Amino acid sequence: MDLKRYTHADARDVRSLLLDIHDEAYANDPNPFYSRERFSYFVDLWSSRENWQCVSGWENGGPVGYAYGSMLKPGGWWKGHQRPTTTRGSVFALSELMVVPQWRGTGRARQLHDALLESIEADVVTLLVDSAHYKVQALYESWEYDKAGEAKPSDDSPLFAVMAKELKRG
Repeated sequence: MDLKRYTHADARDVRSLLLDIHDEAYANDPNPFYSRERFSYFVDLWSSRENWQCVSGWENGGPVGYAYGSMLKPGGWWKGHQRPTTTRGSVFALSELMVVPQWRGTGRARQLHDALLESIEADVVTLLVDSAHYKVQALYESWEYDKAGEAKPSDDSPLFAVMAKELKRG
């Protein structure tokens, strides 16, 4: 898989790609929380952060998926959940990891995840997983994430599992 890296400076250029992959990934999900309109808000919010980073994967001339996120402010955590007292140091929030349906179950998600995190200088990485998506939560657990609790960041959002893992360096 060929990888491409993007930063905040590339956000405008990569926006439509991120939205198109999202549309393909969520084509069969009727939940309005996962609509393109709603997701475009989150793409703009996250990519507006100066430390935003994104990695996309490509095979056979087409997109496989992407992963993106940014560092949280010191002491920052997910809305609707208290930062665990055991969480020390800098925290990277993995906001999105999406793979188009034809590439699911092929290990590409892990490759995108690892490629994004390899350049991150953080002590902890955290993410949210829709609690109804048990297989996705189990996948992250197999990647050494631990569930730290649950959060409902907004009235119309699903209940999310808050997951975190320490990054071991060197």
